[in-house]
Amino acid sequence: MITSIIVAASKNNAIGKNNELLWHMPADLKFFRKTTSGHTVIMGRKTFESVGEALPKRRNIVITRQANFQADNIEVVNSLEEALAACEHEKEEIFIVGGAQIYEQAMSLTDRIYLTRINHDFQDADTFFPEINDEEWQLEEVEHHESDEKNPYDYSFYLYSKVKN
Repeated sequence: MITSIIVAASKNNAIGKNNELLWHMPADLKFFRKTTSGHTVIMGRKTFESVGEALPKRRNIVITRQANFQADNIEVVNSLEEALAACEHEKEEIFIVGGAQIYEQAMSLTDRIYLTRINHDFQDADTFFPEINDEEWQLEEVEHHESDEKNPYDYSFYLYSKVKN
């Protein structure tokens, strides 16, 4: 099983404010959908609530400490470790999709990071992605794109892999 993080973050690592994204970038949403479709996605409860429903064509696992939390088409677990244990027999890649606390916990447990870098600083953010340590992560691929009529900011897709010691 390959465990990956997938995230969109600004130049200053901002990922959200008030449990919402800071931008609307259809190219990133398309990349997210294409990359994660057919796979398991693991997310925190707040991220799930911001999305509003289970992501289609994916196994959805939601991490929460709320004892009676339920929603349609999701599996509920109490920790990231429990979520990963529920996936131990998966042959396909699984994806950690947020939020900030889950990303922080997952950094040492994952094999890859798919990062969409939004080329803008968002100063009013309240949620950030952890720094990617160059000693722990190796850049494998990068693809740059300029803003257009649908995507208001320049952006790049990065793929990092964990450095093997």
